[in-house]
Amino acid sequence: MSADTARRVEVYPGREVVVEFDPELTFECIDDCTWCCQHGVLLYDRDLLELAARANLAETTTEFRGEKFVRRESKDRDEHVAEDGKACAFLREDGLCRLHLEGEDDWKPTRCSVFPLGVWLEDGDLHVDVRDSAHDHCEGLGVSDRRVIDELEAFLPELLWDLENPDSDREL
Repeated sequence: MSADTARRVEVYPGREVVVEFDPELTFECIDDCTWCCQHGVLLYDRDLLELAARANLAETTTEFRGEKFVRRESKDRDEHVAEDGKACAFLREDGLCRLHLEGEDDWKPTRCSVFPLGVWLEDGDLHVDVRDSAHDHCEGLGVSDRRVIDELEAFLPELLWDLENPDSDREL
């Protein structure tokens, strides 16, 4: 989408995002896809606090270039893993996430909520688009009637507007 067709959308009261993707884009997670779980999950400060209530941070996180990520670990299987045989420490054998299966609050890190979208700051505005890599790997794009633009609050936790650098393209 070009800059002249980008549109501003209010996601929360007083919190807008510049949408750079086609407003007709649909998305729904597909069983057994787990592509997003094969990458290191960047953890913002608030995510670390939430994660500390659910897991041992020393065992499940790592630091890279001064930022905290969920540790990627070797898995003893061929499914639900990247080419190097690794995936998120919280990815179970059945391809489901241990974090949002525990408890009733269905919490997941901000970075996981954002997938398959990418966010960044530009000229003081929060922008959102589909990650380039998602076009090649994410099987949930275009398979449902769930329009992303109608569900932005499900993808974009409000804390993104408070971050100095919400750029979701940083990887482990």
